[in-house]
Amino acid sequence: MLDAKTDRGKALSTLVRLLGAGVVAGVLVAFIALPGVGSAGLTARDAANNFEDMDSRLRTTPPSEKTVMYDASGKPVATFFDKYRESVRLDQVAPIMRTAMVDIEDSRFYEHGALDLKGTIRALASNVESEQTQGGSTLTQQYVKNLLVDSAKTQEEYREVTAPTVARKLRELRYALDIEQRMTKDQILEGYMNVAYFSAGAYGVQAASKRYFSKPASKLTLGEAALLAGITQNPTAYDPIRNPKDARKRRDTVLYRMAELKHITKTQADQEAAKPILLNRTDPVGGCESSKAPYFCEYVKYDMLNILSNGKYWELKPKQRQDVVNKLNRGGYTIRTTLDMDDQRAVDQSLRGHVPPGGNRVGAEAMVEPGTGRIRAIGLSKRFGAGKGRTTINLPADALHGGGNGVSAGSTFKVFTLAAALNQGIPVNTSINSPQTTSVNGFAPCKYTGTYQGKKYDNDMAGGGNWTLSNAGDSEAGNFNLKSATWHSVNTFYAQLEKRVGVCNAVKMAEKFGMKQGNGNALYPAPSQVLGTNDIDMVHLAAAYAGFAARGKYCAPLSVTEVIDADGKKVKLPKQDCHQAVDEAVADKVNSILQGVLTKGTAAGRSLGRPAAGKTGTCEEFTCAVFAGFTPTLAAATAYWDFRGPWQYKVYGVYGADIPGGMWQQSMRNALAGTPAPSFSTPSRDFGDTTRVPKVKGETVAAATAKLKEADLTVKVASGSVDSDQPKGTVVSTSPDAGTEVPPGTTVILYVSNGRKKGDAHGPPDGGGWPWPN
Repeated sequence: MLDAKTDRGKALSTLVRLLGAGVVAGVLVAFIALPGVGSAGLTARDAANNFEDMDSRLRTTPPSEKTVMYDASGKPVATFFDKYRESVRLDQVAPIMRTAMVDIEDSRFYEHGALDLKGTIRALASNVESEQTQGGSTLTQQYVKNLLVDSAKTQEEYREVTAPTVARKLRELRYALDIEQRMTKDQILEGYMNVAYFSAGAYGVQAASKRYFSKPASKLTLGEAALLAGITQNPTAYDPIRNPKDARKRRDTVLYRMAELKHITKTQADQEAAKPILLNRTDPVGGCESSKAPYFCEYVKYDMLNILSNGKYWELKPKQRQDVVNKLNRGGYTIRTTLDMDDQRAVDQSLRGHVPPGGNRVGAEAMVEPGTGRIRAIGLSKRFGAGKGRTTINLPADALHGGGNGVSAGSTFKVFTLAAALNQGIPVNTSINSPQTTSVNGFAPCKYTGTYQGKKYDNDMAGGGNWTLSNAGDSEAGNFNLKSATWHSVNTFYAQLEKRVGVCNAVKMAEKFGMKQGNGNALYPAPSQVLGTNDIDMVHLAAAYAGFAARGKYCAPLSVTEVIDADGKKVKLPKQDCHQAVDEAVADKVNSILQGVLTKGTAAGRSLGRPAAGKTGTCEEFTCAVFAGFTPTLAAATAYWDFRGPWQYKVYGVYGADIPGGMWQQSMRNALAGTPAPSFSTPSRDFGDTTRVPKVKGETVAAATAKLKEADLTVKVASGSVDSDQPKGTVVSTSPDAGTEVPPGTTVILYVSNGRKKGDAHGPPDGGGWPWPN
């Protein structure tokens, strides 16, 4: 009874197939043999009419191509794709691969047009007799289908172009007819081999060849070609990685089909079929996680998204942003960048040498080239990526480049108030009494529109009022001038100097050097901004200091130098902002003062063995520590903090000269090793400077006089000699003391030894003070 039911079921199934075949065959005859006449009933006639009315021109975007990012030397550093594809010309594909593909997919490809009627009818008949469906599509039709699938941007579009309907097949055929009229057979084959999916994430024959065999498609052998050619019929079933047995059977089918068509011998087919599948895989990895410079890569990625959206990426809605991301991943762009891998390695080694990669505290650094704004390196002590101990937040960068809101700038921001003071003509020798704690009253307010610490402001009274503050642990109390206060980072001095300069003017100076908050908002003009209370990122801080290194010429950070699309055309890039922020002489004077920070000030011991300048920064309440410094040819900024939240998790006891200074010193030394060491330019005008009284104790009067005059000081010898165990005629002391900062031209008094020890018989009668008359 069961057998009878089975027989009846098969008979019914066969009848359905016959009816379906008749309808389809009727449609084919209707629009090919007799375009205006229906011969298989109303359905076929309607289909034929619809076919004639269809738009024949296939309008799809070009097949997606991977985008490749290159460093400044032309070496690839990252790849972006959602479909791993690398298109090649047909002559770049091994002839045996081309033969295998045609033999198994459409052996009459070079003989028929868009429709192979003989093959279609044979497939229909085979499908009637067999439980397995045999395709009748030509290679051109398959090319059309793949193009439509590749162009689908949404799930709805994908379902539409893959729906198992007669209408879909007719539409594909209509497009195929048009393509056959516009393209040669070789062009169609080339297009198909570049767009077809070969499983395991490989689109196109070149990607598949590299994916499975780590070689270009031009080097494929017979067995390898047969394996690849067999995959496209059912990429999931014939995936040689996941389903090696089925992939091998399919490979052998291709081999014997090639032998049947006399393109290889039976012996060749037997020999290759006897071999197991041997893969030499290269797993395709894309995005910044696989890059050797992932944080720089992230910076470039966001610059590219901005370029591809005409500067409006962050203004777009989420779906529109995704379209821009797809454009980057599929557009086949060539991106030339400013990355210097030697500098990047120097940064990475230094950061991870000073800060354990797996901890919660992080070290961040950016390097920028003075005069051009070219970003040479961006690094973080933590590894990039998802998972424990890693992060995908570009912490050295601002929020617009995948970072957070940044960290406090600390006292590195004092440089802008210093520049504003010099620019206004405030003399360097201006002396201000600066106690450990002070209150400064009457700061003038500034107009501000923006967001600061989560609050929105739009008023004309921002940042004014009174301010009470203290010096940090690495500062002193007493009288200071612009030089000594900068060297020792005296907070109370700079609060009073800022009052004279004006908060608004100090902030405007910082803005001239490209500074803004890490969240993209303008700097908030509170008096405390001079101590770096605005949160900033390391890339822009490095670029600002590079502006001083370039004698006042500020250039906005630049990561992309050229973009070429898949057609070989250059993409228009936004114009870079480069301008003279301050006069060269002012910048030269700032540089002169900042050099003393590394030799006499808070960063003493962090010199590079070449002319260099810098500024330490210890953030409020030890929330972070920062260092920024430069030579005439390279600038860098470093920061150290707890990335979980600097206010919740503070880094007590760490100053700017400590870990940040160490990271800066090591990375800069390694990056600059073997390069020229030019000096900074000497200021071309007088800024009411000071000079340090040199040490002349123990020297002859003549030698001491020469040294003092060389320091632009006037010399006077005291009228009386001094009892001392030093040799007669040598200097015992000076007034002012050695090391004191004084205005140029100051008279220095020399006290000279008479060669007699104090208390000798020939000493002064009352043993009193010195000097005394002979």
